[in-house]
Amino acid sequence: MLQKQLESEFPLIDSDPHFRRVVRYFRPSDYYYMAGSTLAFPGALWLMESASPARGKGKLSAAMKLSAALGLCGGFLYAYQRSTFRFWGWSENEREQQRAREEAQSGTVIGQGESSLSDEMQGVAHRNSVFSQLNLAVLPWFNVVNHKYHS
Repeated sequence: MLQKQLESEFPLIDSDPHFRRVVRYFRPSDYYYMAGSTLAFPGALWLMESASPARGKGKLSAAMKLSAALGLCGGFLYAYQRSTFRFWGWSENEREQQRAREEAQSGTVIGQGESSLSDEMQGVAHRNSVFSQLNLAVLPWFNVVNHKYHS
């Protein structure tokens, strides 16, 4: 089944990039967004607690740890989505284009190697993960399978 090609201002690098490849292509700004959300979530909780205390004094540490963990998870998903948008050509991707060319010349493209799955199962894995980054808030689903269905 052919995948619909979407028009975008920037060129498409990979329509279904592998998880490790997306993470390796993170930019420093992606890490800043991740750190910002990790700090913002417990910061907002602290501000709400200081404005209207709901618990006794000094009993906020467990909630702060949990909120920092949730902020880190949310920040990672946001950074992952930003990196994927650059693969799809939905945002500026000059650095990623250069790096993808270098990887293609050296033959070390992650996600495009040999797979132990049959052709049918590779197709299923591709159909399940392509454009799944648009719904990361609902169900985090990543491409972790090597397959031959890349653009």
